[in-house]
Amino acid sequence: MESGSGSARSIEVDFFRGLVLIVIVLDHIPGSLLSHVMLHAYAFCDSAEVFVFLGGYASAAAYTAVLNKRGMDAARTRFFKRCWEIYRAYLLTAVLTLGSGALLARFHLNPPMIEMTGWPPFASQPWREALDILVLRRQPYLSSVLPMYVLFALCVPLTVPLARRSPVVALLLSVVIWAAARPFALLFSIDDVRDWAFNPFAWQLMFVLGIVSRVHPVSERFHGSNAARWLTHVAVLAVLAFAVLKLFVLTQPLPGALKQNLSVDRVINFLAILWLTTRLVRRGSVAWLAQRLPAVVRVGRTGLVCFVSGTLVSLIVDTATPHAFHGIKGGLVALAGDLVAIAAMLLIARCWSDWRGDDSRPDDSRPNQPRPAVSGVKCG
Repeated sequence: MESGSGSARSIEVDFFRGLVLIVIVLDHIPGSLLSHVMLHAYAFCDSAEVFVFLGGYASAAAYTAVLNKRGMDAARTRFFKRCWEIYRAYLLTAVLTLGSGALLARFHLNPPMIEMTGWPPFASQPWREALDILVLRRQPYLSSVLPMYVLFALCVPLTVPLARRSPVVALLLSVVIWAAARPFALLFSIDDVRDWAFNPFAWQLMFVLGIVSRVHPVSERFHGSNAARWLTHVAVLAVLAFAVLKLFVLTQPLPGALKQNLSVDRVINFLAILWLTTRLVRRGSVAWLAQRLPAVVRVGRTGLVCFVSGTLVSLIVDTATPHAFHGIKGGLVALAGDLVAIAAMLLIARCWSDWRGDDSRPDDSRPNQPRPAVSGVKCG
């Protein structure tokens, strides 16, 4: 969740980050209509993979930018401070989540959401639950993604230099840790989806893939080769195959442990989508779209603020949206709630940017900005 700055800034990355933050809000509104057409509806992966991958990509860009301008000590210090910033954001998100659950319980509103916020166990054992939250043993609802970001930011000063020197070693080490993620998690009592929705030993693979893709992008020579065209055909077939399985075969919700431990099928599906997205980025299609949707880019540039605020947006919209309607009327009500949530995210990003005095504009990005890549090794 670290943003690049200066020459490290990429309009495509900011656009994808903004889009994913909006999708995360919609996906966590149980009655959302638009969530039925989001990535998780037709793929084994979802916005979480995109979010973590882009976090690694942006972190590598930011670390490299500080390293080049002010040296290694400044780059390390920047990310140690970033750990503290993310931890504070996690605590704030947890407080907002629990506070929302308390209000909903007080006024007897939206019982399913009360359970999701984690308020009932906190109300019964506040001191124990508070301690568990402080030491990252428990993470209420949407705050669950932030603890692993604290760990990832702490490791950036080690991971980025390793990836710059030897991307193959960095990827192999990451794959080994991913393969042994469950045993590692057991050592730290991370064995329950309720406690840690994301096993950091597994999800570091997505973060490292983002880092390696930033510091060793796929070369233009490889993009123009027959191998790249062959990969594109394979990726299209893979994406279609996963979509058929998800839509027509495995129609029941999959076990939460598959997402918690980043299963193999999720990784393969994500890599196929990533390669196709990379081809679109190379063609300039994503930059063209981003320049015409500057509000979405702005959301991506205020990532941490929008993530924390998005927690409240999803809770408020779900509570305020009537669930008594069905059919066309129910669909229209759900769609109205989605549009309110999207507008709220765009407004939050705009207000925060104005308050910070951010004069940058999405169209300031140049065509030669770094592009997201699918492979950590330079080809050709």
